[in-house]
Amino acid sequence: MAVLVADGDRPREGLQDGQARKVVDVAVGVLVRADGDFLLTSRPPGKVYEGYWEFPGGKLEQGETVEQALRRELHEEIGITLAAVHPWKVELVDYPHALVRLNFCKVFEWTGELHMREGQLFAWQRLPVAVRPVLPGTLPVLAWFAAERQFAGATHTSE
Repeated sequence: MAVLVADGDRPREGLQDGQARKVVDVAVGVLVRADGDFLLTSRPPGKVYEGYWEFPGGKLEQGETVEQALRRELHEEIGITLAAVHPWKVELVDYPHALVRLNFCKVFEWTGELHMREGQLFAWQRLPVAVRPVLPGTLPVLAWFAAERQFAGATHTSE
């Protein structure tokens, strides 16, 4: 089971050597179409959490920025080229296999057709999502979307 770690919390200590667990930085693309639907992809066969649904992305390589990694990963994994990348939120998730810092970026424009190059599936979704199971690190984004929708609804009703 994954644990979401609040900003400022220290990672739990490693069990073998007493050292704090190393944080793995991941760039995550939250692709949003003009109609408000967002893209979820399934974890590929053979990977941890195989079949779970998530926002696409991947690990930063040595010397890469979040944006560079996101552009590379989404081209490699799903065959698209991103236009503007909008850094959004950061969430630390403590999975049993890794402590992961998820750097979420919103993307509203891209070129190319979706090609799932790692055997994964994809689905355009809106709240509430229909696909299951959802990766724990994806849940905060769904909550942020719900909060944005609630705020937008409240703003429109007060005008």
